[in-house]
Amino acid sequence: MTEKTEVWLLISAGDGPRECEWVVYHLSCALSKEAESFGLKWRVVEGEDKPEKSRLIQIKGDGASTFARNVTGSVKWIGESPYRPHHKRKNWFVGVYELPMPEAVPELDTRDIKLQTMKASGPGGQHVNKTDSAVRATHMPTGLQVVSQAERSQHANKRLAILKLALKLAEQAELQTEAGKEAAWRKHHILERGNEVRTYVGIRFKAKGH
Repeated sequence: MTEKTEVWLLISAGDGPRECEWVVYHLSCALSKEAESFGLKWRVVEGEDKPEKSRLIQIKGDGASTFARNVTGSVKWIGESPYRPHHKRKNWFVGVYELPMPEAVPELDTRDIKLQTMKASGPGGQHVNKTDSAVRATHMPTGLQVVSQAERSQHANKRLAILKLALKLAEQAELQTEAGKEAAWRKHHILERGNEVRTYVGIRFKAKGH
Protein backbone atom coordinates (compact mmCIF):
# COMPACT_ATOMS: atom_id res chain seq x y z
CA MET A 1 0.00 0.00 0.00
CA THR A 2 1.39 3.37 -1.03
CA GLU A 3 1.85 5.72 1.89
CA LYS A 4 0.34 9.12 1.19
CA THR A 5 1.76 12.33 2.61
CA GLU A 6 -1.56 14.15 2.25
CA VAL A 7 -4.92 12.91 3.51
CA TRP A 8 -8.34 14.56 3.85
CA LEU A 9 -10.69 13.53 6.65
CA LEU A 10 -14.33 14.30 7.30
CA ILE A 11 -15.41 14.25 10.95
CA SER A 12 -19.20 14.04 10.98
CA ALA A 13 -22.06 13.95 13.47
CA GLY A 14 -24.24 12.38 10.78
CA ASP A 15 -27.87 12.62 11.83
CA GLY A 16 -26.89 12.79 15.48
CA PRO A 17 -28.17 15.42 17.92
CA ARG A 18 -26.44 18.56 19.17
CA GLU A 19 -24.31 16.51 21.56
CA CYS A 20 -22.70 14.76 18.60
CA GLU A 21 -21.79 18.16 17.14
CA TRP A 22 -20.04 18.90 20.44
CA VAL A 23 -18.13 15.62 20.06
CA VAL A 24 -17.11 16.52 16.47
CA TYR A 25 -15.49 19.73 17.71
CA HIS A 26 -13.66 18.18 20.66
CA LEU A 27 -12.57 15.13 18.69
CA SER A 28 -11.05 17.44 16.09
CA CYS A 29 -9.13 19.26 18.81
CA ALA A 30 -7.91 15.99 20.37
CA LEU A 31 -6.83 14.48 17.05
CA SER A 32 -5.05 17.67 16.01
CA LYS A 33 -2.83 17.47 19.10
CA GLU A 34 -2.15 13.80 18.43
CA ALA A 35 -1.30 14.45 14.79
CA GLU A 36 1.06 17.27 15.71
CA SER A 37 2.79 15.00 18.25
CA PHE A 38 3.69 12.77 15.27
CA GLY A 39 5.08 15.74 13.36
CA LEU A 40 2.05 16.01 11.06
CA LYS A 41 0.39 19.23 9.95
CA TRP A 42 -3.31 19.35 10.79
CA ARG A 43 -5.53 21.99 9.25
CA VAL A 44 -9.26 22.60 9.56
CA VAL A 45 -10.28 23.44 5.98
CA GLU A 46 -14.00 23.82 6.55
CA GLY A 47 -15.51 24.26 9.97
CA GLU A 48 -16.09 26.99 12.52
CA ASP A 49 -14.36 27.22 15.89
CA LYS A 50 -17.45 25.82 17.61
CA PRO A 51 -19.58 22.64 17.66
CA GLU A 52 -21.15 21.82 14.29
CA LYS A 53 -22.29 18.94 12.10
CA SER A 54 -18.96 18.27 10.40
CA ARG A 55 -15.36 19.36 9.91
CA LEU A 56 -13.18 18.89 6.85
CA ILE A 57 -9.55 18.26 7.75
CA GLN A 58 -6.30 18.21 5.78
CA ILE A 59 -3.36 16.21 7.19
CA LYS A 60 0.09 16.50 5.65
CA GLY A 61 3.43 14.89 6.38
CA ASP A 62 5.21 11.54 6.43
CA GLY A 63 2.86 8.98 7.96
CA ALA A 64 -0.33 10.92 7.18
CA SER A 65 -2.11 7.90 5.70
CA THR A 66 -1.07 5.66 8.60
CA PHE A 67 -2.45 8.18 11.06
CA ALA A 68 -5.70 8.43 9.07
CA ARG A 69 -6.16 4.64 9.04
CA ASN A 70 -5.79 4.54 12.81
CA VAL A 71 -8.51 7.11 13.45
CA THR A 72 -11.01 6.27 10.71
CA GLY A 73 -14.28 4.74 11.83
CA SER A 74 -16.82 5.21 14.59
CA VAL A 75 -15.72 7.21 17.65
CA LYS A 76 -17.59 7.05 20.97
CA TRP A 77 -17.76 9.69 23.68
CA ILE A 78 -19.02 8.63 27.11
CA GLY A 79 -20.45 11.39 29.25
CA GLU A 80 -23.42 13.47 30.28
CA SER A 81 -24.90 15.76 27.69
CA PRO A 82 -23.33 19.24 27.90
CA TYR A 83 -26.73 20.63 26.84
CA ARG A 84 -29.25 18.36 28.60
CA PRO A 85 -27.88 17.46 32.07
CA HIS A 86 -30.70 15.04 32.91
CA HIS A 87 -30.67 13.19 29.61
CA LYS A 88 -30.39 9.43 30.20
CA ARG A 89 -28.15 8.76 27.19
CA LYS A 90 -24.44 8.53 28.00
CA ASN A 91 -22.93 7.13 24.77
CA TRP A 92 -22.58 9.42 21.74
CA PHE A 93 -21.14 8.43 18.36
CA VAL A 94 -19.56 10.35 15.48
CA GLY A 95 -17.79 9.13 12.35
CA VAL A 96 -14.34 9.81 10.89
CA TYR A 97 -14.05 9.15 7.16
CA GLU A 98 -11.14 9.45 4.76
CA LEU A 99 -12.16 11.35 1.63
CA PRO A 100 -11.30 9.82 -1.73
CA MET A 101 -8.84 11.76 -3.83
CA PRO A 102 -10.30 12.81 -7.21
CA GLU A 103 -8.07 10.46 -9.19
CA ALA A 104 -9.47 7.52 -7.20
CA VAL A 105 -13.06 8.13 -8.33
CA PRO A 106 -13.66 6.58 -11.79
CA GLU A 107 -16.89 8.56 -12.27
CA LEU A 108 -15.02 11.85 -12.05
CA ASP A 109 -13.52 13.25 -15.25
CA THR A 110 -12.27 16.82 -14.89
CA ARG A 111 -13.52 17.51 -18.43
CA ASP A 112 -17.05 17.04 -17.06
CA ILE A 113 -16.64 19.71 -14.39
CA LYS A 114 -17.84 23.28 -14.84
CA LEU A 115 -16.08 25.74 -12.54
CA GLN A 116 -17.56 29.16 -11.76
CA THR A 117 -15.94 31.81 -9.60
CA MET A 118 -17.89 34.09 -7.28
CA LYS A 119 -17.48 36.28 -4.23
CA ALA A 120 -17.20 34.41 -0.95
CA SER A 121 -19.67 35.21 1.78
CA GLY A 122 -20.79 34.00 5.18
CA PRO A 123 -18.80 31.77 7.57
CA GLY A 124 -15.37 31.01 6.20
CA GLY A 125 -15.56 33.71 3.57
CA GLN A 126 -15.21 36.96 5.50
CA HIS A 127 -11.53 37.34 4.65
CA VAL A 128 -12.05 36.99 0.90
CA ASN A 129 -15.47 38.48 0.20
CA LYS A 130 -14.08 41.36 -1.86
CA THR A 131 -12.64 39.09 -4.53
CA ASP A 132 -13.97 36.31 -6.75
CA SER A 133 -12.07 33.60 -4.88
CA ALA A 134 -14.98 31.26 -4.07
CA VAL A 135 -15.69 28.47 -6.55
CA ARG A 136 -18.83 26.57 -7.52
CA ALA A 137 -18.15 23.23 -9.18
CA THR A 138 -20.83 21.44 -11.17
CA HIS A 139 -20.54 17.88 -12.40
CA MET A 140 -22.35 18.24 -15.71
CA PRO A 141 -23.42 14.59 -16.27
CA THR A 142 -25.17 14.37 -12.87
CA GLY A 143 -25.88 17.99 -11.97
CA LEU A 144 -24.17 17.62 -8.60
CA GLN A 145 -22.90 20.94 -7.23
CA VAL A 146 -20.55 21.99 -4.45
CA VAL A 147 -19.23 25.36 -3.33
CA SER A 148 -15.80 25.99 -1.87
CA GLN A 149 -14.86 29.26 -0.21
CA ALA A 150 -12.78 28.12 2.74
CA GLU A 151 -9.42 28.78 1.09
CA ARG A 152 -7.80 32.16 0.49
CA SER A 153 -6.97 31.63 -3.16
CA GLN A 154 -9.16 30.78 -6.13
CA HIS A 155 -6.77 28.01 -7.17
CA ALA A 156 -6.98 26.34 -3.76
CA ASN A 157 -10.78 26.60 -3.74
CA LYS A 158 -10.92 24.93 -7.17
CA ARG A 159 -8.88 22.03 -5.83
CA LEU A 160 -11.10 21.72 -2.75
CA ALA A 161 -14.29 21.91 -4.83
CA ILE A 162 -13.10 19.05 -7.06
CA LEU A 163 -12.24 17.03 -3.94
CA LYS A 164 -15.74 17.58 -2.55
CA LEU A 165 -17.27 16.55 -5.87
CA ALA A 166 -15.22 13.36 -5.76
CA LEU A 167 -16.67 12.59 -2.33
CA LYS A 168 -20.25 13.16 -3.50
CA LEU A 169 -19.77 11.04 -6.61
CA ALA A 170 -18.19 8.22 -4.62
CA GLU A 171 -21.13 8.26 -2.20
CA GLN A 172 -23.63 8.32 -5.06
CA ALA A 173 -21.92 5.43 -6.87
CA GLU A 174 -21.96 3.38 -3.66
CA LEU A 175 -25.67 3.96 -3.09
CA GLN A 176 -26.60 2.98 -6.66
CA THR A 177 -25.85 -0.67 -6.01
CA GLU A 178 -27.66 -3.05 -3.68
CA ALA A 179 -24.34 -3.86 -2.03
CA GLY A 180 -23.75 -0.15 -1.60
CA LYS A 181 -27.14 0.35 0.04
CA GLU A 182 -26.37 -2.46 2.43
CA ALA A 183 -22.91 -1.00 3.14
CA ALA A 184 -24.39 2.44 3.75
CA TRP A 185 -26.95 0.95 6.13
CA ARG A 186 -24.22 -1.03 7.86
CA LYS A 187 -22.07 2.10 8.19
CA HIS A 188 -24.97 3.95 9.82
CA HIS A 189 -25.68 0.95 12.04
CA ILE A 190 -22.06 0.81 13.18
CA LEU A 191 -22.07 4.54 13.88
CA GLU A 192 -25.18 4.22 16.03
CA ARG A 193 -24.40 0.98 17.82
CA GLY A 194 -20.68 1.05 18.46
CA ASN A 195 -17.78 -1.01 17.14
CA GLU A 196 -15.79 2.12 17.82
CA VAL A 197 -12.12 2.64 16.95
CA ARG A 198 -11.70 5.27 19.65
CA THR A 199 -13.39 6.05 22.99
CA TYR A 200 -13.22 9.30 24.93
CA VAL A 201 -14.63 10.00 28.36
CA GLY A 202 -15.95 13.00 30.26
CA ILE A 203 -16.15 16.71 29.73
CA ARG A 204 -12.35 16.90 29.46
CA PHE A 205 -12.51 14.47 26.53
CA LYS A 206 -9.96 12.03 27.93
CA ALA A 207 -8.86 9.20 25.64
CA LYS A 208 -9.59 5.69 26.89
CA GLY A 209 -7.53 2.63 26.06
CA HIS A 210 -5.04 4.08 23.51
